[in-house]
Amino acid sequence: MQQLLIAGRYRLLDLVGIGGMGRVWLARDEMLHRDVAVKEVVPPSWLAESDRADLRFRTLREARTAARLNHPNVVRIYDVVHDRDSPWIVMEYVPSRSVQQIISAEGPLSPQRTARIGLAVLAALRAAHTAGVLHRDVKPHNVLVADDGRVVLTDFGLATFDGGDGAMTGPGMVFGSPQFVAPERAREGVSDPRTDLWSLGATLYATVEGQSPYARSSAMATLSALAVEPPDPMRRAGPLRPALTGLLQRDPWRRLTAAEVEPLLRAASAGHDQPTEPARSAAVAAVRDAARSASPTWVDHPDQADDPPTPPARPAGRRGGRRGQLIALAGAFTATVLLIAGGVTAALVNRHDERTPPSGSGGGATATRPVAFACATVPPPAATPVPSVSPPADSRYRLRDGWTWHDDAAGFRIAAPVGWARWTEGAVTCFREPSGARVLSVEAGPTRVDPVAHLRSEEIRLVGGDALPGYRKVDISALDVFDGGALWECSWENAASERVHSIRFLANTSPGRAYTVSWLTKEFDWQVNAAYFVMIRQSFTPTP
Repeated sequence: MQQLLIAGRYRLLDLVGIGGMGRVWLARDEMLHRDVAVKEVVPPSWLAESDRADLRFRTLREARTAARLNHPNVVRIYDVVHDRDSPWIVMEYVPSRSVQQIISAEGPLSPQRTARIGLAVLAALRAAHTAGVLHRDVKPHNVLVADDGRVVLTDFGLATFDGGDGAMTGPGMVFGSPQFVAPERAREGVSDPRTDLWSLGATLYATVEGQSPYARSSAMATLSALAVEPPDPMRRAGPLRPALTGLLQRDPWRRLTAAEVEPLLRAASAGHDQPTEPARSAAVAAVRDAARSASPTWVDHPDQADDPPTPPARPAGRRGGRRGQLIALAGAFTATVLLIAGGVTAALVNRHDERTPPSGSGGGATATRPVAFACATVPPPAATPVPSVSPPADSRYRLRDGWTWHDDAAGFRIAAPVGWARWTEGAVTCFREPSGARVLSVEAGPTRVDPVAHLRSEEIRLVGGDALPGYRKVDISALDVFDGGALWECSWENAASERVHSIRFLANTSPGRAYTVSWLTKEFDWQVNAAYFVMIRQSFTPTP
């Protein structure tokens, strides 16, 4: 075989894998003299040319996003090039076997080894979600165990599909292996960090049980079971049962968060006996007690894999439809929609710190009840529109159209939409969309010794004070940023009985100094607007 040279640099040596939408090659980087893995993205022939072009564009964009990741449990992406009318993704070459290859050759793994693999994959996902990158195809085929024992997750941000093990191979195809696709993604095309966590649970289930939780004879049968049935009974999971039960909840609002499942995986990896109930921290238990009394919609995670109630109805049109979506009819799924390569949504988008001292920011307690979100009122007459300015000389990022740089006297720089109303409420700088519901805010405050504990206490205070009716938590977890930080993502119903969604990012930027960046939108619009916070988060910079 003639050895092709891609982009004048990468010489293809050997074909090592073929999937439904690409080929993976062992190649030699002629410039740096090292082996690399090169993935050629090849759209299926039956896709319309407009969809093929759209897929190429999204693949390049999202691979470039994933290339920012630098984590020991993530296969590094070195380069993205376009050659011979195809995108080529150049990745770290890891001599390894996939978890799928291991269990096919050796059988199911022990709960302890499975839990250790799960901890590594969870760490990779948390790093990716922090960077605003979704995986969307977590499965045993994409978890590699290197020859030196290192566990890595590959194919970040790529909406891939395989031709085997339940995948369909023609029009009506479900992108991603159906046995490892979260119910809400199969039902509505929704992708967010919670869908990755469900897929992690399905991957670990398959690793310890030897087959996926919805292993059926065909993709249609799998999707039908996913729609209405509980996961298959666990027989080998042992101490992994609480973690798998919590991750495989059909309702994403009941699903364990990354912060909640980590201690369960650690306990299982140490070989602890199965607890009688999930090992939750006192803080989480207190939050649940407070939320249960304040909101009739709050439901605990069950200890056993009982079938959860049907999720709350979502507004029609929440599909986030994109060109290239394909519909597969499957039993109770009247229309199963999966994104070919949906935009990156970030569970680490915006962050906002509710301050304890009373202030007009809405972050502290009032004489009556606490206010959930600063800047949620109509802009005052003194508000001024955000002007468009030239990028600062030290800018590392190119902003989206319609956004500009804002340098604030409170000591920070951030991306903000041109023309939005800007004003201050005490220690909070507010940006609000004219004639719209989106709000961006930045609040200055004191350093928080434990950012996660602070956000959890704020959760208890606000839920218990009836400031968050219909409260649903997505995540409260630590972030390795600046001098320590944390995020809190949740939704609730506002005074107009509309469900809104927010994410708050608390960061200690220097001794005695912290900021909370917050992003608020309507729940209906969250899938589109979550991606903006990736840019907001990256743009936030403390200034002297």
